[in-house]
Amino acid sequence: MTIGIFVTGTDTAVGKTVAAAGIVRLLARQGRRVVGLKPVASGADRTPNGLRNADALALAAASSIPLPYDLTNPFCFEPAIAPHVAAAEAGVAMPIEALLRWYARASDGVEVAVVEGAGGWRVPLHPAGFLSDVPEQLGLAVILVVGLRLGCLNHARLSYEAIGHSHRCRFLGWIGNRIDPEVERLDENLATLTWLLGGPPLAVLPMLRDPSAEAVSRLLEDTALVGLAGISGRHDGS
Repeated sequence: MTIGIFVTGTDTAVGKTVAAAGIVRLLARQGRRVVGLKPVASGADRTPNGLRNADALALAAASSIPLPYDLTNPFCFEPAIAPHVAAAEAGVAMPIEALLRWYARASDGVEVAVVEGAGGWRVPLHPAGFLSDVPEQLGLAVILVVGLRLGCLNHARLSYEAIGHSHRCRFLGWIGNRIDPEVERLDENLATLTWLLGGPPLAVLPMLRDPSAEAVSRLLEDTALVGLAGISGRHDGS
């Protein structure tokens, strides 16, 4: 059975792709059959092969199993706006049923599927529902990426509470990502986040000159994330 991990964030631009691609690459280097997936992406370039999103391409490049682009990223929109708005403008529906069928195809024969969300936990879909319906209905484990900047405490706690409302998702933990070089009282904020989010971070990523999947995977080698391949995303009722 495929282990599914859903990587969400406290907001947009907090480093979900950096963290998710690093996790994918770490698992690939452990010899796992792993894919990085991006179900919904807005902000894409036109290419001879169609629209391509940089985050989805980074996840695909880190994976140990090659997939066609439309399996890595089935819903891709050109404008860098809220995905449900981009989908409505393009006249494209993103029903949860289609996303569940996509995940079954994309994760077929895979040991671990790392699914990166879009924006935060409750990003709307078009015409109805939320992207969080995917991990909730599939029972995926969830990692929350916290962008370490002023205001992150409130965003992190509210995201944690929303994730906790699902009885099918296991909260695997959180990753702190330094996105503001001038953030003050970092140690105090990390201590507060440890209290607010039920435990210490799986990892804290520094600001990187090279935020490549390979570089991040090396940083993750000595963290709690190194044992990810053994997790189960579903509750066992115990």
